[in-house]
This record gives sequence, structure tokens and C-alpha cells, in this order.
Amino acid sequence: MYDLILKLSLRNRLFNLRDTTLVVSMIAVAISMMIALAGLYDGMTVSMIESTKRSDSGDVSIYAKDYRLNRELSNSISNAPTLVQNISKMEDVEAVTYRVSVDGLISTAKHSAFASIYGVDLPSEERFGSFSKFLKYGETKLDKRGVILSVELAKKLKTRIGSKVIFTTQDSTREINSIALKVRGVVQTTNLSLDKNAIWVDREVVATFLNIPSTTATQIAIIASHPTPLFEKLKSDYPHLDVKNFLELYPMIKQMQDMMGIFNSVSFVIVMLVVFIGIFGVMYVSILKRIREFGIMISIGMSYSKIRLQIITESLILALLGYILGAGLGYAILLYLNTYGLDLGSYATALESFGMNRYMYATLKSVYFSNTFIAIILSAMMSVMIPLRKIKHSKPVDVIKANA
Repeated sequence: MYDLILKLSLRNRLFNLRDTTLVVSMIAVAISMMIALAGLYDGMTVSMIESTKRSDSGDVSIYAKDYRLNRELSNSISNAPTLVQNISKMEDVEAVTYRVSVDGLISTAKHSAFASIYGVDLPSEERFGSFSKFLKYGETKLDKRGVILSVELAKKLKTRIGSKVIFTTQDSTREINSIALKVRGVVQTTNLSLDKNAIWVDREVVATFLNIPSTTATQIAIIASHPTPLFEKLKSDYPHLDVKNFLELYPMIKQMQDMMGIFNSVSFVIVMLVVFIGIFGVMYVSILKRIREFGIMISIGMSYSKIRLQIITESLILALLGYILGAGLGYAILLYLNTYGLDLGSYATALESFGMNRYMYATLKSVYFSNTFIAIILSAMMSVMIPLRKIKHSKPVDVIKANA
């Protein structure tokens, strides 16, 4: 009996080939676009998170206890190299670097701006976050007087490669001190807080300039394969220091992730609504056309449950064909976007102002396909409820006479 129902369902879908093709195509396009959009939105968020981690905080950052409330050199970590060496031996740690940072004023002959100087070791930063990949123009070179500027700061100061700038701040003795620097390169990290006013100088040069030991650090940043257990271990091992994870340092990123999740959910519901309406329309019209056929089947002894099963099977055939085509197309789109990305060069300036890259790369997750499969099956089942009620409440004799 079940083989017969399956054959009848397939025959009816093939008999109405045009309607079947239209609905399957609609479902496939809707599913593929939804999967592609979900991957792009997640990829955009992941890209922002990764850029921020690589350029600044890592998965976990360590500060002196009061430094984040009062950014003075007196609130710094004094034995940074020893601490870094101990942390690098911990399980799950992939990279560690330390920096020294102070706020001050940077100026040229005609312009000036607020800036934060970061004393870094370039080889360490390269291992930590591939710093050279942030380079917009110039070179990532920090010689004795070299400086790398953030992109927005370079625009504000109207500097070029080779331009001279003066950075002025208060050193560890609370004296006003200045240092002359030459621009070697300009970087864009897509981290808004850095791109707005950061400059990078060799760590030894900054230590000398600020009259502090070269072992001093204001921040120790860590990249980890499993951040959560490492974060808990560091908090317990170093209670005298301020240990923060990524989301504690950047709560706005968490809010953005939540907003993207809501947006994805709304898009998902809209697409499933379109699928529901498409299947419902086809099945309702199909049943109206075949109402006499169903009446005859009931009058010769076929139970309502068998007819119901046939209609549900037809609906599932439409849904599954649409899902297979849509999932295949969606996978191909995600694979392409994951490899080559989507170039939004026309909107590059606007995207960069929000801390986003002009190239958007999609993520590829199995959950996109599993959630879509469950939703498409539910939509197919629900879309035939109203048509089935029409058959259930129809009397076979009246149906046959009305359509004779």
C-alpha cells in the first residue's frame, strides 16, 4: 500500500510538472539565498572578531590591577618577560606578546591629534597576529626612529611615507617628554579604537623615551586554542592582576553577534513563510482539481488516513527536491565566498568606518543545513493542514455529484 501511495504521489507531481518545477525552483532559490546570507553575516562577525583579537586583545589580556581605570605608567606590569615565558608554557596557549602603551599628542608642522603610542616588538606581533597583513601602504619596519600610523590618524595628520611627526606625553617621572619619529607605514586593522588614533613604535625605543625598564608592560595579550579554560586558570594563578577575556574587553562585539543572530532568525522565518505559502498554494489548487478523484477513492473504501498520507508525501517530495537543490546551490555559494570572498569595493569607505573589511568571507557551518532541513520539513507538513481539512469534511457522494 505504501509503495502504491508513493507511486501515486510521484505520478501526480510529474503530471503537474510545471507547478512542481516552479515550486521546487522557488524553494531552492529561497533556501540557497538564506544559507548564503547566514554564512556571510556570520563571516562578517567572525572577521571583525579575528581582526580585533590579532591587532589588540587576543583571546585573553592581562593588565595591572588598576590600569584600565587609570592608564598611568605606575599601573603597569614590571616583570613582563618572565610572565610571558611562564604563560607560553601553559596548555592551549598559541601565542603571547606584551606591549607598553601611553596616551599623548602627535603633531606635524601643521596638524595635531590625540594619539596612543604602542611599544611593540614586530617579530612577536607578527607571530601573534600577522601584523604585516594590516599594512595599507609603506612597510612594517620599526627602526630607531620609525613609526607606523593607523589609517585614520594618517588622514587626519595628512602625512606621507617619510613624513616627520612629534609625539609628546608624560613619562614615568611625570615630566613632559617628546620624541621625533619618521613615518614608515600605515596600517588598517579594522579595529575602530586602534584605527582612529594608534601609532606603533619599537618597544625598546618607547621604554627609553618613557624612562621605564624594557621589561615593563601595560598589556599582555594571549591567543589560545581553548580560551575559556585558560582564562579561568590565569584568573586563579594571577589574582593580583586584571585578567580579561575578549568579550569583557569588547562587549559591543557580543551585542553585534546577538543582533546578527536576531537578523538571521527573522530572515529564516521570512524564507520559511515563503516556502510555506508556495507549497500551500500548489497543494491547495492540486486538491481542488482532484477533489472528485479523492471522493471516488473514499467511496470505494480507501480510508482518509491513506489519502492524507498521499498528500503529505506529495508535499514532502516538493520540499525535499527544493531542499536538495537549494542546499547544493547554497553550499556552492558558501564555498566560493569562503575561498574568494565578496568584494564590496564600492562601499569600502563606509564599511571601514564601521570596522569591516571590503572583502566579506562567508563561514561554512553544518547548522545552516540541518536547521533549514528541519524547517523545510515542518513547513511542508503544516502547509497541507488546511487542504486536508477540506477533504476530511467533504462527503464523497456530494463531491462526485458536484464534479460530475
